[in-house]
Amino acid sequence: MTLTHPVDTTALDRLLAPDRVLRDPESLDRYRHDDAEWAEHHRPLAVVLAESTDDVVAAVRWAAAAGVRVVPRGAGTGLSGGANAVEHSIVLSLERMDEVLEVNTDERYAVTQPGVVNDALRAAVAEHGLWYPPDPASSAISTIGGNVATNAGGICCVKYGVTRDYVLGLTVVLADGSVVELGRRTAKGVAGYDLTALMVGSEGTLGIVTSVTVKLLPLAGRDERAVIGYFPSLTAAGDAVAAISRAGIVPAALEIVDRTCLRAVDDWMHLGLPSDVDTLLLARVDERGAAGDAIADHVAQVFADAGGTDVERATDPNEIARLFQARRLAYPALERLGPVLTEDVCVPRSAVPEMLRRIQATAAANAVTIANIAHAGDGNLHPLIIAPEGDDAAKARAKAAFDAIVADCLDLGGTVTGEHGVGLLKLPGLREELGERVVAMHRAVKDALDPAGTLNPGKAF
Repeated sequence: MTLTHPVDTTALDRLLAPDRVLRDPESLDRYRHDDAEWAEHHRPLAVVLAESTDDVVAAVRWAAAAGVRVVPRGAGTGLSGGANAVEHSIVLSLERMDEVLEVNTDERYAVTQPGVVNDALRAAVAEHGLWYPPDPASSAISTIGGNVATNAGGICCVKYGVTRDYVLGLTVVLADGSVVELGRRTAKGVAGYDLTALMVGSEGTLGIVTSVTVKLLPLAGRDERAVIGYFPSLTAAGDAVAAISRAGIVPAALEIVDRTCLRAVDDWMHLGLPSDVDTLLLARVDERGAAGDAIADHVAQVFADAGGTDVERATDPNEIARLFQARRLAYPALERLGPVLTEDVCVPRSAVPEMLRRIQATAAANAVTIANIAHAGDGNLHPLIIAPEGDDAAKARAKAAFDAIVADCLDLGGTVTGEHGVGLLKLPGLREELGERVVAMHRAVKDALDPAGTLNPGKAF
């Protein structure tokens, strides 16, 4: 339904400080979409820069009364269009809510506002000898609120889990402007439905998170070493991933970076990465002492048996950091080559080789360049489809490749999103994955909490 009635957004100035409401065209265009500019987006009516829960409440209550939609936004680093502005909406940015409010060393938790950048939270708790494990590749720029909205994963989630595994509690502003406290700060608790878990991954469609209580682990006790292997093909690296799983090894990280990504990163950052290899498979093991050495040796043997060459152990922290930096920089490096349409499919680990083979076949069939990075240890693959700027025919072929990859993923028993969220780009695939009855259950929950459809409508399901 298209909403066209006129709205006087200057009323927001009476509710919020004037510098918290943006209406100039440049700002409206800057906030109209996240990193998924391929997905539909509209110019918002205004942008609200909230600095407190009270600001969020005021903006949501105004929007509900005015019949205006609200699109919550963190750092705008999302890759599925979850923060793209919709028609007749305001964008409610939480980027200014960037304080770590509490670090409790006895109970090992932290309370943080949603605009805190992931790496900033990790640095803050490290000062207390604690560790926040979820580490999306965008950890240097993405916010905790955005990580909660999409249930973000990351490089170490193969062993340590995703955002939902670490969220103990939330402060949430609901669609009517009421504020609720969800969850707990105890080590365990099973009172009532797990509404905290429901909110994590809901992409701002059920409520707007204004504080997050996260579980922490001790920082000490890990002894990192890496195993590096170069493979003659993407599918050969996939065979090694499946073999690692069959062997019962759970590394702290297991990442694939193909030659297109390696070259793009090195051309940009000059890290001295090898230029004559097809695919890098990078594992990290963090058990201490002899146990860690034994696991690393086992990983190296599996790499070699699967056809890996120049397999070696790395214990130098600087060398390990350099290689993982190459993995983290792959997406922005590829963006320099042209618009990138990013996939986020996740398949059973045993299906990784076949899925990688199908991705390469899809690239050939559609005459597009597809670079590949992957959290391979948990089957979460990120094919990156590149289309030259201004080439509409290439863009159409890229979209056809995107749809084919989603279909292949579902055919192999996978899911359309492992960590980026559904947003707008994954809606058709999600409906196919879930089926009508389960989608109806999602709608029932949405209707119960947001009957007027105020919060981020049309996203996530």
